[in-house]
Amino acid sequence: MRRAHALSAGAAFLALTWAGPLPENVPRSFLAHMTMHMSVVAVAAPLLVLGMRPKTGTVLQRVSMSPLLAAAALFDLIVIWGWHTPLAHEAARTRPLYLAAEQASFLLVALLLWSSALYPRSGQGRLFGAGILLFTSMHMSLLGVLISLAQTPICRKLPQDPPPFGLTTMQDQQIGGLMMLGVGGTVYLAAGLMLLSTVLRGQSDIPGEHR
Repeated sequence: MRRAHALSAGAAFLALTWAGPLPENVPRSFLAHMTMHMSVVAVAAPLLVLGMRPKTGTVLQRVSMSPLLAAAALFDLIVIWGWHTPLAHEAARTRPLYLAAEQASFLLVALLLWSSALYPRSGQGRLFGAGILLFTSMHMSLLGVLISLAQTPICRKLPQDPPPFGLTTMQDQQIGGLMMLGVGGTVYLAAGLMLLSTVLRGQSDIPGEHR
């Protein structure tokens, strides 16, 4: 995929996510909230990264060194799990300012993680990047399972309006958890395996990337 096309697609997808109908449905629907989350971290962010390959010497490329990449992965885990604790999640679902802060932090950590994992400086860095993507897939899948199996809503201060599509509150949350498992877990898993395959074949660039 050409970089310009990837950048345009990522920007368009991000704009549609944030300016479309999803934000106004977030207060009453966990599924709408999770759709925004997955759209940002698993679709828009990797497309933006493919379109904005960091140049040598930039901050994003320096993060590609293994210790800093591990720190980026830990930061990503803390942000994702932190925003899904009941208190933080409730704030993001009920207060627009907190929702904006949540979405901005999701985008920031996703750009940092994808950039440092996909564009490392060495073969060893690519191997480490593959491991980090696989680790992210695992913790995101685990969180999705926990959300789906929860017996109570994460957001306790729910509006009177019910979730769309005739779903109950718990059905809406369960489907949202399955989306995190199916979309988030799968995208990071596939990217990690793809990166691992480039290491095994001795390639230096991401497959399918063209200047």
